[in-house]
Amino acid sequence: MTKRAKSTLGVFTEALGLYVSAFDKFMKYMTFPVLGQIAGLGLIFFISYFYSLNMPKLIDKYPNLNSLGILILISIIITLPGLAIFCKAFWEYLVAYGSINSMFVNLVKSGKLYDFEAHNELIKRRTLSFIGLWMLFGVFSIIAICPLFWVICGIFAVYFVLVFQVFTFETELSPIECVKKSLILIRGNFAQTFILILLAGMLTYLIIPQIIIKGLDAVGITSSLAGFITGFVNIFPEINLESYGLGTITHSKIALITVQMIFAQIIIQYTLPFRSILWSNWYKELNEGIALSGVRQAVKSTKQKKSSKKRPSEKLMEATHKKYSSKKIDDNIIRRATEKDDEE
Repeated sequence: MTKRAKSTLGVFTEALGLYVSAFDKFMKYMTFPVLGQIAGLGLIFFISYFYSLNMPKLIDKYPNLNSLGILILISIIITLPGLAIFCKAFWEYLVAYGSINSMFVNLVKSGKLYDFEAHNELIKRRTLSFIGLWMLFGVFSIIAICPLFWVICGIFAVYFVLVFQVFTFETELSPIECVKKSLILIRGNFAQTFILILLAGMLTYLIIPQIIIKGLDAVGITSSLAGFITGFVNIFPEINLESYGLGTITHSKIALITVQMIFAQIIIQYTLPFRSILWSNWYKELNEGIALSGVRQAVKSTKQKKSSKKRPSEKLMEATHKKYSSKKIDDNIIRRATEKDDEE
């Protein structure tokens, strides 16, 4: 276990303080990565919806459109603008997983946050490695879908929680080496890391989203938006759960749940900076602990080497002993000494 200067709760509260201190800057930074994804998907959905509604009229007016190949081609073309917006925003959101770690360093040193593009460039100039790291994450996520691997994948998820911090701060490491380094850092600190995951998850996935959604419900924003999309939801059948004692989920309920889920997802994505700051702070704490342990071990080894060295006087005595103890005594000397004893 690595030696740490801060407690687990201390790491959490410090990260929360840093996040709050630059809250407005992080909100501005995350606006396009978060809302751009919603805007892109919304554009795809609405254009496709109105196209499907008006497609019979278009075919009647332009008979040449009555071809499966042409209809598919038009469907692809009309979704390209929304798809481009979504892909751009989604990529920027992925980059934020690394760039916010870099922002953490400046925030700790100077208390200021600026030049977002420079921080993004630190990640984008290693695009291939970064994509490789996300591919490993994707493979892990696919494996985790299987219920048989839920427990083991949950355990490994704790060990791999610092991979993006390692990628940002240790640029010489490959994606696989980042995974290994994260495992090394967490080893011996599994319980503390698990507690931090629980605290961060409860705050950013449950408490904050629920507080904001309850507030939006109170002022009628969610119900108004639900009424706006009810017409789109009507294309889906109502869900009958009377056999489970839950009644029927009407189109209005589906619309309301959809709006609440969208708001929850937006809030969760907006709080990414806090989670990244938390894990950067935890990485810093554990990595410094490993470095300090390494220094202590090196000092201990040096002392042991020094203590194992013999003093010059000890070396001289040992050499003298070896010289005379290994020398063979002449037989004549032994015989004369024996004769002298007999005479006496």
